Order: sequence, then C-alpha cells, then structure tokens
Amino acid sequence: MINIMMRLGAFNFSISTAAYQAFTRSSGYRWQGQDRYGQGPAQQFTGYEAETITLEGDIYPDYAGGIGQIDNMRAEAGKGIPLMLLDGRGYVWGKWVINSIRETQEVFFSDGVPRKQSFTLQLTRYGDDL
Repeated sequence: MINIMMRLGAFNFSISTAAYQAFTRSSGYRWQGQDRYGQGPAQQFTGYEAETITLEGDIYPDYAGGIGQIDNMRAEAGKGIPLMLLDGRGYVWGKWVINSIRETQEVFFSDGVPRKQSFTLQLTRYGDDL
C-alpha cells in the first residue's frame, strides 16, 4: 500500500513517486465600495475570487516512479474535465482544474534522460456551489 500526499483525479502524489515540496493556496475576496452621503464609502462583500493551489516538487525518476510521471499529470489535464482533489488525511478538497504544468529537467544521464525533474502544477477550484 502506498501512502499518498494528495490525489488529483487518477494521479497520486507521494514520497515514493512525485512528491511536492511546496503547497501554496491562494484565496481572494471581492469588496466593492458603496458611496454614502457625507461619509466615506462603506465596503460591501460581493463574492469570492477563484481559489488557486500551486504544487511545486521534484521527481528523481531513477529513484522511484519512473520518467513518465509528468506526462501522467499532463494526461489528467488533457482530459478536459474537473478532477477530484483529496489529501492523504482523507480531506476532500472538491473539484479542481489544471491550468498549467511547468517542467524543468536537470542533471542528465549520457543518453539524455534526466536524473531530476522539477514540476510546478497550477490548479484552480472548479467552482461548484458550496
């Protein structure tokens, strides 16, 4: 049994495969100023901005998981559907979409296979009603 850090669709992030070292979550809130006679404007809450998550990590293909892991992330993104996000503690984050995947390859074997792949995965909450 593999312990997972997080699961996005069918893709698992884990220490023994694609581990992320940084998790960044951003939430925004919209406020609109409402003019008032003889006073400064009052702020009215008008809704939420799109919530985003950025995962940054490294893969050592020779160590575990193999060279195709970032391609598997791209395959999930290419499905063109919202993906369920769950973490290793059992918390269900809801549906998210993959906006972008950035890959960097470093330290190569003589045949051009990278010893290290770094990735940045940008997710946006799909927008289901709460």
